[in-house]
Amino acid sequence: MRTTTLTAVLLASSALAGAAMAETTLTIESWRNDDLALWQEKIIPAFEAKHPDIKIKFTPSAPAEYNAALNAKLDAGSAGDLITCRPFDTSLGLYEAGKLADLSDLEGMANFSDVAKSAWQTDDGSATFCVPMASVIHGFIYNKDAFDELGLSVPETEAEFFAVLDKIKEDGTYIPMAMGTNDQWEAATMGYNNIGPNYWKGEEGRLALIEGSQKLTDEPWVAPYRQLAKWGAYLGDGFEAQTYPDSQNLFTLGRAAIYPAGSWEISGFNNLADFEMGAFKPPVQNAGDECYISDHTDIAIGLNAASPNADAARTFLNWVGSEEFAQIYANALPGFFSLSSFDVAMEDPLAQEFVSWRNECNSTIRSTYQILSRGTPNLENETWNASAQVIKGEESPEDAGKRLQDGLASWYAPHQ
Repeated sequence: MRTTTLTAVLLASSALAGAAMAETTLTIESWRNDDLALWQEKIIPAFEAKHPDIKIKFTPSAPAEYNAALNAKLDAGSAGDLITCRPFDTSLGLYEAGKLADLSDLEGMANFSDVAKSAWQTDDGSATFCVPMASVIHGFIYNKDAFDELGLSVPETEAEFFAVLDKIKEDGTYIPMAMGTNDQWEAATMGYNNIGPNYWKGEEGRLALIEGSQKLTDEPWVAPYRQLAKWGAYLGDGFEAQTYPDSQNLFTLGRAAIYPAGSWEISGFNNLADFEMGAFKPPVQNAGDECYISDHTDIAIGLNAASPNADAARTFLNWVGSEEFAQIYANALPGFFSLSSFDVAMEDPLAQEFVSWRNECNSTIRSTYQILSRGTPNLENETWNASAQVIKGEESPEDAGKRLQDGLASWYAPHQ
């Protein structure tokens, strides 16, 4: 009896030890330190409830330090199992250096379109190395109280857009639009690449520019600058020295009626503004025109090629491609929209307004992000500067287009 009992105890101890050994801990590298609570309170518990043998640790770095810190860890062999991926060349460089694994055969990849995966693929599309998590959508956020007070309707065409701006300016209670040119990137990101897709027809024009069949001096690429050249009259006194935080404050304090926006602003604006907000998509040139939105691939997650826990990591990555993850992430972080093919309903009304445009318009990504900013001069940075100069009236739309085209042609073979 005693022998039997001892044997049972030893077997039980052995089983417990085996269970403990079977448990795997995965570490995630990320720049999204603002999302720590989201991961700890919502995402990780949901995954671990279905996979109790896999534990997740989310260990973010400061955004500005992420690239350097990650590269140092990868070189030292101390990086986490899962790598949060920035779009396009930064992550492509990691894959080409053998730091990220090819995930093309991952089952969950079937839930994403080619456009959704494009930011984390090789140029020829033969390998996909990160699972898409979210995009951000561009448009305009507006103060509903101000619109109601002034009797304004949401503009759908460019003529209506400028008529609204004129009425706000004429009334004088509000700055028509809150955007500055001091930091330059907003002029391109929330200006040129916000309104531009309606001119160059989204993916059609973007891909034509990459192929070399369209140039930055062509009308579809110069015309958005002509619209931006009109914006300066509506941005308020001193907009030339106005920083990005200045613009955020002007809008959330109720001093400006419209904010050229990225959807990432939603959470912060919800916490700061004491008025009801709405959003409208970039107005088309003429009533009835097909519309296009910048639905920009922003964040994904990949597998450290040197991870000793690849099987467990692939299990997690498959779950990231699931409808459950899409629902949790998009609603916990309104303004970061799932890139999956699942129909994810937004609980936040402003986020729902932004994402509803996917059903009305064609989605594209920012024109400068894929391939075209690999050389010197860097087209993305040059577009920042050109957009700011045009808004300030210090460069003509035509001159801006020529400068950018000359710079691109100086190093990019399809434009030579």
